[in-house]
Amino acid sequence: MKDEPRAHPFRDSHQDAETAKHLPDTPQTRSPAYRLAYADTDFMCREELRPVRLQLELLKPQMLLDERGIISTVVMFGGARIPEPAKKDTARTKTLAELSAYYDEAREFARRVTEKSLATYGKEYVVVTGGGPGVMEAGNRGADDAGGASIGLNIVLPHEQAPNPYVTPELSFNFHYFAIRKMHFLMRAKAIAVFPGGFGTLDELFESLTLIQTRRMEPIPILLFGTDFWKTIVNWEALADAGTISAEDLDLFRFVDTAEEAIEVMEGWGQG
Repeated sequence: MKDEPRAHPFRDSHQDAETAKHLPDTPQTRSPAYRLAYADTDFMCREELRPVRLQLELLKPQMLLDERGIISTVVMFGGARIPEPAKKDTARTKTLAELSAYYDEAREFARRVTEKSLATYGKEYVVVTGGGPGVMEAGNRGADDAGGASIGLNIVLPHEQAPNPYVTPELSFNFHYFAIRKMHFLMRAKAIAVFPGGFGTLDELFESLTLIQTRRMEPIPILLFGTDFWKTIVNWEALADAGTISAEDLDLFRFVDTAEEAIEVMEGWGQG
């Protein structure tokens, strides 16, 4: 966080939190009631404090990204189980092994996007992923290949996990609330690249499409990597034929198969 000049003469909250660690040991000072509210983890985790926790999860990444000067991002969604080609023999299924080709496409796409970002001094088109393995790792890795920064938005899961090693440490965030994490994915987004994946990938894709379809979000390029994959798992035309979506809703996204094709579509989006 930035050290802002103090605009008031009162003691700093850090000073009092440090002082409170060295109070005389008495029944009163040992009582949970005596803890400073903002330094009391048990208090901050109470049910009634959920609105405050939601606000804090929104504010912390927002403030740090603002301080970094980041204006816009390119979001990359995709499966955590897709291995890099060199490790495709570890894939759980033959299809996952075949999808490993998209690890390299994700890495190349992120590299090219980050080169574009570096031309703006790292303020525009910054790659953001979920910070995990698979396609997410490929995205952060591609940004690292280009010598640029990238963002990772992790979330606490029941099994142990850590951010992939290619996320810029100062831009590696951890969340408790899925809803706030989703907001941070899209708040600065100039494009969304969606690679083959599972429930989480589908969730993010359809939420993004819904926000644009209902005009809760400005239209931006949505690039679906893997034409055969996406046309196999979703019968898009059947949705339009049934009338559950409009025919023009099929224009909210484009199918692509390579990083080069994706960059061309992204740069030509909305030009007819």
